[in-house]
Amino acid sequence: MIVRIAEIQVDPANLEEYLERARTIGAESVSEEPGVIAIFPMQDKRNQGKIRILEIYEDEAAYQAHLQTPHFLTYKISTLSMVEKLDLVDMNPLDEAAMPLIFKKLAERK
Repeated sequence: MIVRIAEIQVDPANLEEYLERARTIGAESVSEEPGVIAIFPMQDKRNQGKIRILEIYEDEAAYQAHLQTPHFLTYKISTLSMVEKLDLVDMNPLDEAAMPLIFKKLAERK
């Protein structure tokens, strides 16, 4: 499993346009790609130009496949000039066994 947090600093002049594009990439990826477990974009309340995206992939092959999808490539190319800084931080889950329970609980609330 790959767990990553993308830390993004967006140019304030392009923030609204960036947010429009970032709002849909996660849901589209999860619904269309079986190896994408979660892509959850978030905006820092203290600094709205700071975006964090939690990404969870089944494995390296799923991540590599995600990078080649038309919806990801459209997002990446269309936001490239809006991003001032990007840092991909690989994470180790502390309780990987609890992850399915968290997502199940969220699904049951809907």
